[in-house]
Parts: sequence; C-alpha cells; structure tokens
Amino acid sequence: MGREPERTVLDRMLSGGTDAPVVAYLHGPGGIGKSSLLRYAAQQAELAGRHVVRVDARFLDADPRRMEEAAALACVEPGAVLLIDTFEQCQPLEPWLRDNFLLRLAEGAFVVLASRVAPDSEWSLDPGWAPLFAEVVVRPLDAAQSDALLAARGVAAQQRSAFVAFAGGSPLALSLAASVPAPALGAAWEPTGDVLTTLVERLVGDLPGTAHRRALEVVAQAYVTRESLLRTVLGEEDTATVFSWLRQLPYVEATSEGLHPHDAVRATLEADLRWRDPERYDDVRTRISVACLQAVRSATEDDALLRVAEWMFLFRDQGGPNDLYDWRAHPHVEDTPLQPGDVPDVLSMAEEAEGPTSTAAVAHWVRRQPQGFRVYRYVGSSAPVAFMAILRLEALPPEDRAEDSVIAAVWDHVQSTAPLRQGEHLGIRRFAVQPGWHQRPSPLMDLISRRTIAAEMRARGRAVTFTVFEDADRWRRYLATAGLQEVVAVDVDGRKQHVFGRDWRRQSVEQWVEHRVRAVATPVAARTGARYATGSNAAHGGDLPRAAFEEGVIEALRTWRVPREFATSVLLHSRLVPHGSADPVADLRSAFMAAFDELQVDPSGVKAHEVLTATYISASRTHKATARRLGLPYGTYRRHLALAKERLTEQLLRQIATMPASSVPPSSPD
Repeated sequence: MGREPERTVLDRMLSGGTDAPVVAYLHGPGGIGKSSLLRYAAQQAELAGRHVVRVDARFLDADPRRMEEAAALACVEPGAVLLIDTFEQCQPLEPWLRDNFLLRLAEGAFVVLASRVAPDSEWSLDPGWAPLFAEVVVRPLDAAQSDALLAARGVAAQQRSAFVAFAGGSPLALSLAASVPAPALGAAWEPTGDVLTTLVERLVGDLPGTAHRRALEVVAQAYVTRESLLRTVLGEEDTATVFSWLRQLPYVEATSEGLHPHDAVRATLEADLRWRDPERYDDVRTRISVACLQAVRSATEDDALLRVAEWMFLFRDQGGPNDLYDWRAHPHVEDTPLQPGDVPDVLSMAEEAEGPTSTAAVAHWVRRQPQGFRVYRYVGSSAPVAFMAILRLEALPPEDRAEDSVIAAVWDHVQSTAPLRQGEHLGIRRFAVQPGWHQRPSPLMDLISRRTIAAEMRARGRAVTFTVFEDADRWRRYLATAGLQEVVAVDVDGRKQHVFGRDWRRQSVEQWVEHRVRAVATPVAARTGARYATGSNAAHGGDLPRAAFEEGVIEALRTWRVPREFATSVLLHSRLVPHGSADPVADLRSAFMAAFDELQVDPSGVKAHEVLTATYISASRTHKATARRLGLPYGTYRRHLALAKERLTEQLLRQIATMPASSVPPSSPD
C-alpha cells in the first residue's frame, strides 16, 4: 500500500522510454518493503513479456564470479530485467558492477538493486551514469499510509495508533502486528512476551508436529538452512519431509543456497524462543555452531571463508567483532595463496608497515613456509595490498630463533609452561600486514580474521595457538571474548608486538565452538591465557579484561555448587584472590559472599540478593522452578536476574578498587 513514487520509477523503466533510467537503486532498512517492490517489478515485467533474472546477493559472498554466473542471462537476453535483492551483502562489488558488468547488459535490459545501504556517490558523479541512474529511497510509511494498511487488514480504528507506534512505518511489522487479536476495548496494546508468542503463533499457524517447530527454531538462528544442517541439528528421521514443508512457507525464501527467512520474521521467531525457553535457545545455537564447524572442516579451501562467515552470523547481536568492521567504504578483496611473483610486494609491504626487522622475519618465513602465507588483492588488480601468514611449528631450530624474536619468545613460553608433546604443533598467525591502514578494522582484516578462524577449525594436532597484534588496545576486548589472552609482548624496531594465545589441550575446538556461542558462556580458554600471562596481566592478581571478568562472574555463579568446575574459574587469576593465597578457591568464594552481603545493605539491592541466592546458592533444578518458588512470572524473574548479575559484578569490581596495595602483586618489568 502506498509506494506510488517508487512504482512510478519502475513503470518508467518498463516502458522503455528514452528518458527512463537503466539502473534503479532501492535502499532502506530491513522490512521496509524493498523486496515487495522487486516483486512488483517482476510481475509487471512478466506481464510485458520480458525475461526476469532474479539474484539473491546473500549467497554471493561478494565474489564477482558468482555474480557473473547468477546474472549472465541479463547480458544475452534483450530486454531482460535483472533484479538484485539484499545487495548490501555484496556491497563491495558496487564499483565492479558499475564499471564492468553493467556495461555488458543486453540491448534494452535494465537493473533494479535493493539494499539496506545507500549507493556510492560515483553513480551520480559519473557523467555517463548520472542520466541513467535513479536512486530510490524506500522510506517508512507515514502515519496515514500505516493507518490505511491497518484498516485494509481489518484493524479497528481505536487500536491503530498503538500498532503504528510499534511498527515504526515498517510494512512487515505492521502486517505482523495486525495479525494479533485486538485487546479488550479500552486496553492498551504493547508487544509484550505474550503478544510476541501470539505473533509467532498467528504467523506460523498450526504446526504439524514438534519437529516442525524445532525446524523453525533452526531457520531463525542459522544464516542459511540446508537440509544437511537441519539433519545435523535435529537428528530427525523425517528431516527431508520437514525441509520440504519449510520451503513452502510464505515467509521462508527458498534460494540456491538453502532456506532463508525474512529478517523481521527471523527476529520475531528468535526473540520468541529466547523469551519462551532460554535453555532451548542456547541448545539450538550450540548445535548450529557445532554443525557450522563440521561444514568449515568439510569445505574446500575457497568455500571455507563463506562457511566461517555463516558461523560468525551467530554472534551478530553480541557486539564485539561486528562492531569492528565497516564493509561499505571498500571494494571487493580476493584471498589467494602466495605466488612467487608476490614476494617482492610482500616484503615491500612489511617494510612500510613494520620496519626492517619484521621484513627480515617475513623473508625468512617466506623461504621456510611459503604455504602459510595468504595474499589479498582488489578485484581487477594483480598487485597485492595486504598479506598474512599462519606458521606451523613442531620445533624451533637455531636459525628460526635467530631470524624472529617474536617466535623465539613464544616458543620459550610454551617450553616453560606447557611443552609440546609427540605429534603436537603450535600455530601462530605471525603477520597480518595492511600498509597505510595496517591492523585497523577493514574488509581486509575481516578476511584475514576469517582465514585465521578457518585454519583453527581445520587444523589437526594443534596444541596451542597464537596471534600477533601491534594495535593490541583496539583488539584486546574482541580477542578476550574469543578466548585469547595476551601472553608476551616483544619490542621489534621500537614497536610492541603483542602475542595473544590459547591452549587447545585444555579446551578443544569442539568445546570452544560450543562455549563461544552461548549467550552467557565463559571463554574457558581464557584460563590458559592467564597461565601464560606476564607483567600487569600476570596470574595471581593481574587485571582481567572487563569482558572476561563479567563472564567469569556468570560462570562462577553457574558452577557454585559444582566444586570441581568452580575450582577452574578464571577469577582465580583476578585481584579478588589475594597474592600468595593459601586457598584461592576459598578466598574467591569469600569475595562472592562478601559481595552478596553488601547487596543487602542497599534497599534496592535486596531483590538482587534474593534472586541470586535462590538461583545459585540454594538453587532449584531449573530457572523456571526458581521463578515459581519466588512467586514471579518467568519474564519478570529473568529481568530481575539479569539486573542482579550486573549489580553483583559492579560490587565485586568495587571490592577490587578498594583493596589495599599490599594485596596486589608487583608488576613484572617489560
């Protein structure tokens, strides 16, 4: 409803007039109606006898070869209509699309792109493209249009204002809200948990069985759902039947890569499960994470990065890595093995970014382990613009030690704390070099990160792993979230090279992908980092990163009644435990009990004390049972519990801040 201006542009293109644009670029937020406009264009084109070429950019991974294959018909079929949806997923291809591919369109063909991201200004600045290009901002429906849509859906006039306020002009949200039964006359409408449940129930209707509900839970969490993923996660004998049912649902798109729900539908289903059954929510995420690990391991070298990206999608709402990257300002980048002709460029980049000593180390490892290097180039150019290297070491001969002081320092730490055993090796991402921008967040660093994760997931016999960062402050919190702690810092040409590490013998990759994905998981591998730490981060009192401390508090509460697990808490390496303690575990418990007692001093903290005690100290079997015992609705109980954890964490941090200096160990010299 509405959208007359947008449809007018599309109608002009279909008419084939001399002043009609060749490219229409629709952009706006998710659920705003871009896909509906593409469907309108497809329907009108088919009525006019034109051939329609549909491309879903979610599965192209910003690879020009995939785009070439998917859209090839538009270059040979006169009058074809090329429709590219979710173009934001391959936004780095925009310069290539404009300057290369679109120049080869067949006679009379035109293109409509739909993206969440605004177009590059080059479209309007280029004198050749400017008269052929139309930018179409798909804005939220205004109040009158929203009201009209709701009226058409049969929503009573007195209820529409609340629905309009909730939906924010999103046609999809309006449609979902309109499917909810109206509240009693005079009652206010708001999207509470019960309403959310009703939205889902009205959206999916009567489900054939439990397997179908569980399949929807998977679709809501996974980036793309293939039948193999569904089978791995659910283990159901009738997976094929359930998958066929899923692909027929009106809010699930069947694409060449698998099944993909509409963004707003995904968010609704995911929020409902997390509210309704948080334990099941975590279980589904964990199973998908493990399935993604299997997919990465079975993928080809080229496809492994795409499979890693699908795994990383599970963390899109948890901050951290997603906050570090901005894809919009950069063209596409290719990840390729090192070729002999790349070596001079690689050495030149190392010299520019890190200096002569690092350059000598790069030259040494290029000779010793050329297979460990990956080189990055912009599409259409053969010149490398960045490189990285992941080295594999089973021993350290004198010549390697002499050529690389960072590797020597890492090897010495491993030998002194947890030596390699027969058949084991260590892996280290020794270089991540991007001159000019270097290790700041960028598409280059994103691909380097993906390649590093792929190597970790696919390696066999790796006992410990390390990664080197010069800009440690920028990356420390992200690395801590992933379970990596700083182990050594080495001065190279006046620059500090900070090494972060973990021990896979204390937490396997399989365990890591399970813990990493849980909403309140503690990165168990962080304990290894504390074991290796030096200086101000030394075990027995060094400050933990805030993220690791917060997660340590949650893990300590969860394992309070499991002595063996509690005794491995990362907080044993925090300043909550006095330096030289004879019984660190008992001292850590005492610190927690003191914090509990302090909560009761403040009247506003009494409820926090009550909820924490009932949940963890004298725990019931489940959170739902605890909520019943406290006489609280489950949703209210969870809100109280989340606030109580925050209060406890702040109280523990205040304890550390007020500790006498004598309880803090002296820092080691650099």
